[in-house]
Amino acid sequence: MRKFISISIMGFILLLALGSCEDFLEKNPQGQLTQNTFPVSESDALLVTNAAYASLRNWHYNSGGFPILDIMSDDSHKGSTPNDALPTIGPYDLFTFSTTQDGLDRWWATLYEGIKRTNVVIEKVPSISMNTETRDIYVAEAHFLRALYYFDLVRAWGGVPLVTSTKPAVKLERSSAEEIYSLIEEDLKFAIANLPEKSEQTQAEKGRATKGAAKSLLAKVYLFEHDFVNAEKYALEVINSSEYDLEANFSAANGQVGEFGIESIFEVGASTNEGGGGQYANTQGVRGSPNRGWGFNRPSLSLRNSFEANDPRLDATIIDLGEVLDGILILGDGSTPDEIFDGLGNLIEVECYNQKVWTPGDNTSTQENHNRRIIRYADVLLIAAEALNENNKPTDALIYLNMVRERAREGNVSILLDITETNKEILASLILDERRHELALEGHRYWDLVRTGKASEVLGPLGFVVGKHELLPIPQSEIDISQGTLKQNPNY
Repeated sequence: MRKFISISIMGFILLLALGSCEDFLEKNPQGQLTQNTFPVSESDALLVTNAAYASLRNWHYNSGGFPILDIMSDDSHKGSTPNDALPTIGPYDLFTFSTTQDGLDRWWATLYEGIKRTNVVIEKVPSISMNTETRDIYVAEAHFLRALYYFDLVRAWGGVPLVTSTKPAVKLERSSAEEIYSLIEEDLKFAIANLPEKSEQTQAEKGRATKGAAKSLLAKVYLFEHDFVNAEKYALEVINSSEYDLEANFSAANGQVGEFGIESIFEVGASTNEGGGGQYANTQGVRGSPNRGWGFNRPSLSLRNSFEANDPRLDATIIDLGEVLDGILILGDGSTPDEIFDGLGNLIEVECYNQKVWTPGDNTSTQENHNRRIIRYADVLLIAAEALNENNKPTDALIYLNMVRERAREGNVSILLDITETNKEILASLILDERRHELALEGHRYWDLVRTGKASEVLGPLGFVVGKHELLPIPQSEIDISQGTLKQNPNY
């Protein structure tokens, strides 16, 4: 079960010697010795490619370490005890975060660290004398990863510095969002042309990028660009490839049973031996008894109440006190109120936890065994449904929407009945609702509300300000390092 990619410690340290991301805007990010002597062999090529993947395991890759994208949505609250990390994480709950807010600098730096590592592969591996097919796959994997890292950057901050060389300029201005998206598209098309299908991978290669992963990510990128024709095209190519399917049980889609399974298109394998990556689940694990983590990302009453009657996904998404999971009684944290009320006596929160990160066990180490799913097949089905509806093909859209609902009902034909609505606006709203329930607490909801123009309506009462909170503030530390070359996002 030890998963993902084995990375040589010495090779990993050597890649870290390329320098921290906070330095890259002010000096050459590669030491001269490293630049001249590494990578030069086929084994070096594997090391630098694996290092490009390693940034995915960095805890800070996950939106700075904390699930702030869920917390900023209507799906969850900060969680943990009332005062725990209140100055640092609490502002994301209220949209009062600032340019110096905790976590943003770490997220930015980790994404650029990953980009820097992909640039080493893209720039240097092609000149290494080695097996041509293997070399092309390594380079294609780096293009995929660079696109993935930049996709987070452009969604979070809009136009950002565009770095495609191991020797960037000393001072880099922000490129436009359109330029970033153009690079992402180019990278993913290169990856599609050169990566293998999932079925062509060996067991040892599970967790590496595939043709299907690149097509799925490109479909999502086009969805964010409102290019529904191309979103439809690439989503349907993934669906028609017969490489993927839905897990029989919804809980397996994020659980241990489904690791690198039929529904998994791209996931980050945990590794408690190396630390970091597994902390994504630990951050959200049950607090108290059993001691599985810190208890952040508390599912909201809004999310709980939004599920249709008897939807099995509700129980598989939220852990409630008193539940028994894998033989473990969930008692929760004694210092966390079981219920929280506002000044008018209205119930606004209950102690509960994200079940999608649950792994069998009763301590923090076992909680770190969770594999984070970055792209899964259900997401692609709903991308196809949304794009088809936007392209005035509602009947086709219903096919893929109802496939997700059919799996969710788990054989109970009396619940989650097939949707038959073909009115474009109503169906679009139903698809967005389905995305909420299928993908809850997986980091999608906030982006979905912003890209569909629903953020003001849904998040306005929570503090969202139009013209400001569609983007996060550029970390002030990065603006300081650039000596003002980087300009702040509007209204911060």
